[in-house]
Amino acid sequence: MSTIDHIQATYHSEVPSAEGLRVGIAVAEWNDNITSPLLEGALSVLQAQQAAEVTVFRVPGTFELVNASARLIDMGVDAVIAIGCVVRGDTPHFDYICQGVTAGLSALNTQRNQYGRFIPVIFGVLTTETMEQAEERAGGRLGNKGAEAAETALKMCRPVCTVQK
Repeated sequence: MSTIDHIQATYHSEVPSAEGLRVGIAVAEWNDNITSPLLEGALSVLQAQQAAEVTVFRVPGTFELVNASARLIDMGVDAVIAIGCVVRGDTPHFDYICQGVTAGLSALNTQRNQYGRFIPVIFGVLTTETMEQAEERAGGRLGNKGAEAAETALKMCRPVCTVQK
């Protein structure tokens, strides 16, 4: 589904309360003009939903989000939101960073923490062709993907599960 279709869709479930939840946000400093608005969007949702505690872990670049996310899990948070921005350039660096971060965050989603629980790790990393595309998704025409990542984190902490017969 395209971003614009997602924004216009009418079938979104309600965002649950964050009351009592401890949420960690790992945010890359690289492309700060994009990651700062994404962080602000995530923080606004978590504050509005009354998160008990939010820990922000800043790292130099997007690749380091995996390590920071693992550390946040080790600190006992209920969910992690990884926020970064990688814009395609003239070299294959984009592909290596995107592949490494995707694999690392995906692996964290399938590992149990020290208490035997799976902790949701939300992929709030923009991977765009241009800076303009990133700006559109960091509070521009296509919304704020940081806010969407925070909503996703809360929905994963308090999922609505139904049994279909």
